[in-house]
Amino acid sequence: MSVRILIVDDEAVARRRIRRLLAAEPDVAVVGECADGACAVRAITNDKPDIVFLDVQMPELDGFEVVASIAAGERPGIVFVTAFDRYALRAFDVHAIDYLLKPFTRERFRTALTRACEQHARRGRDSRLDALLTDLRGQRRYSARVAVRTGEKFVVVRWQDVDWIEAADNYVKLHAGSKEFLLRDTLASLEDQLDPERFARIHRSAIVQIDRIAEIHPATHGDADLVLRTGATLVLSRTWRDRLLRLIR
Repeated sequence: MSVRILIVDDEAVARRRIRRLLAAEPDVAVVGECADGACAVRAITNDKPDIVFLDVQMPELDGFEVVASIAAGERPGIVFVTAFDRYALRAFDVHAIDYLLKPFTRERFRTALTRACEQHARRGRDSRLDALLTDLRGQRRYSARVAVRTGEKFVVVRWQDVDWIEAADNYVKLHAGSKEFLLRDTLASLEDQLDPERFARIHRSAIVQIDRIAEIHPATHGDADLVLRTGATLVLSRTWRDRLLRLIR
């Protein structure tokens, strides 16, 4: 069975070159191309490729935000493609499946493809990509946006527009003003992705953007009620109360 490959790059020339190189390789099939991050999330979700050649710098969502938008258990093998991100290159050398530094040779491309195919054949979940994302979060800006599926399309939601986040079974619900969006993820995963200076856990089932808090009212048993600027009232559990107060101060 052929290995299914998605090509994601905002430069048409780069996409065409990868497609030509793949055409010379046996047992691989290109299932699609994308020129931006939102398209990439949609294609990964719908087409379920085995391997993605993923550019780093793109419109809408960058390569790292694309990966963060896909649930961990549904992520394909990732080969990052980049022209200039020096820190990413050092991190990839330790953690990633592989990276391709533009311009790359046919031999270098074949090496990356072989590594990715070997990992796919093992069918094991590679923790190196998660380690890479953890390292990058410590050095680079936190994710600015996320792609959320609504019907047959994806909507790009900016985290700065989200007031609070609520657990909803296997999803989380993003509350942004009068709008609500369902994202297939967990609160624990999002808590790790979001800037801890801007977002705080307030309950086992809720995260709030700190500057959206208007009032705090003590309640029973050490809990408190949070009133947001939108008028919504949330419960602040005593488990997370002290940390939130420190952040506000």
